[in-house]
Amino acid sequence: MESLGSLGAAHVAATMATYRHLLRLHQEAINALNVYPVPDGDTGTNMALTVESVVAELSGLGGLGDLDDLDPGAVPGPSGLAMPDVCRAIAHGSLMGARGNSGVILSQLLRGLTRVLGEGDAADGSRMARALVAASDAAREAVLRPVEGTILTVARAAGEGAQRRAEDGAGLVDVLATGRQAAAVALARTPEQLPVLAQAGVVDAGGTGFLLLLDAALTVADGRPLPEVPADRPGARPVATDALPRGAVAETSDASHLRFEVMYFLEAPDETIPAFKEVWAGLGDSIVVVGGEGLWNCHIHTDDVGASIEAALDAGRPRDIRVTDLVEQIEEERWVREAAAPGVEEAFAGPPPRTAVVAVANGEGVGRIFRSLGVHYLVPGGQSMNPSTAQILAVVEGTPSPEVVLLPNNDNIHPVANQVCELATKTARVVPTSGIVEGFAALLEYDPEAGAEDNARAMAESARRVVAGEVAQAVRDATGPAGPIHAGEWMGLSRDGVEVVGETIVEAACGLLGKLLRDEHELVTLIEGEGAGAGETRQVTEWLAEHRPGLAVEVHHGGQPLYPYLVSIE
Repeated sequence: MESLGSLGAAHVAATMATYRHLLRLHQEAINALNVYPVPDGDTGTNMALTVESVVAELSGLGGLGDLDDLDPGAVPGPSGLAMPDVCRAIAHGSLMGARGNSGVILSQLLRGLTRVLGEGDAADGSRMARALVAASDAAREAVLRPVEGTILTVARAAGEGAQRRAEDGAGLVDVLATGRQAAAVALARTPEQLPVLAQAGVVDAGGTGFLLLLDAALTVADGRPLPEVPADRPGARPVATDALPRGAVAETSDASHLRFEVMYFLEAPDETIPAFKEVWAGLGDSIVVVGGEGLWNCHIHTDDVGASIEAALDAGRPRDIRVTDLVEQIEEERWVREAAAPGVEEAFAGPPPRTAVVAVANGEGVGRIFRSLGVHYLVPGGQSMNPSTAQILAVVEGTPSPEVVLLPNNDNIHPVANQVCELATKTARVVPTSGIVEGFAALLEYDPEAGAEDNARAMAESARRVVAGEVAQAVRDATGPAGPIHAGEWMGLSRDGVEVVGETIVEAACGLLGKLLRDEHELVTLIEGEGAGAGETRQVTEWLAEHRPGLAVEVHHGGQPLYPYLVSIE
């Protein structure tokens, strides 16, 4: 094909469709570059999902046809759409669809890029160079503590290289090619800037994904072949967490000592955002705030989920809140992938009741117990892999019952469940259950023919009456009321925190029961999860028979990850 002198609206749309295709192909290779096993670390996946949202927004404009049917590099026919329309769709789609740290930064790169491209009907070499510089500047402005050796470094090199070539009077293709070459050189040098990358033997994952955007543009503008997925892409090696530079912005350098990732959209006046950022600066790291004109996409890693959300209330209204446990998501991701029914599960028998129950839970056995107690819909998720507001809202709205009660069964999911109730078009109420056994206890007071308000009140009281406990393994050294905790040891946890620490699952479980049991208690229920074998359970029940001979004991197989035992005492 003949090289283009400028990109029109249809060419820019084709570039995004081609970029989406490239990210799909290279997604796993980019993921393999991540040096930390944290959920925010799936850079390829997050970037691909962000651009999926962009292409969906473009397809919704009309006139471009179905971009899913467009061959990579091909350009839609005459659309009648102006460049500003296409650029607004890209900016809005990327803002609303941004996933994870890398997706949020990519959305800001695209917003900066399209802000300049949208100034005219076509982009020549000069305009493209200015757009790449604007993209880099916009991304850096959105990141509270920029760190070199990340996607920010690669994007800046692309802009500077393109700008130098444009100043020489070069055309569009030469400007793109020079920007791409400069970006590739910067990407190769990222291990020199971040020791964590050098230690893992990889380059920056986000920068690798950004390079594909330039490849997509060159394919559309010059017919260049698409880059192939490297056959010998090495996976990242484990990296000591103390090698991590605090404040890094890309997945390859996240502040993994902070436990939670919090993301939400913030509806707030633009002038309130600087003060909002100042508050967030004292709460965590990996802070990215992008958007404008009253709508902002906010991302932070923090140990204080509540304060991170409350900060938004001083500026405006947060929505679509997502809270993810960075420590525990890896194991639960595996559970969700391997679940026999990874979607929402329905369990209606007969006509729908006045009030239906939606519960968030994981583990096949746990699901069976919930269904036997009256739950109609199960949404996979839990301590991590928290379902989004949109996911739970879709279930609530799709329930044939006129009213719904929600059992989040985890503190992380409470904010999202509350948002669902505010957004739902039907009456929905949250029973603030903090764990699976509280959810079981709440269902003992469930009345299908009562309203959601009355059910929520009665079920919450029932949940509070149960004494709940959990056994889990420590993932890092720490100290607490029970004494020093070392990574790999087993902890017995109650609502008040760590009660006991033991070298084995059995030691922790028995120690926890010893702390929680009182003379008035009559029934102990053990929910076995992964890691609890028949031998361990027998030792625990024998301990109970010896020390609490009058106590009734029930054992159920839950199959939940992360927690070998969930304990309920009544």
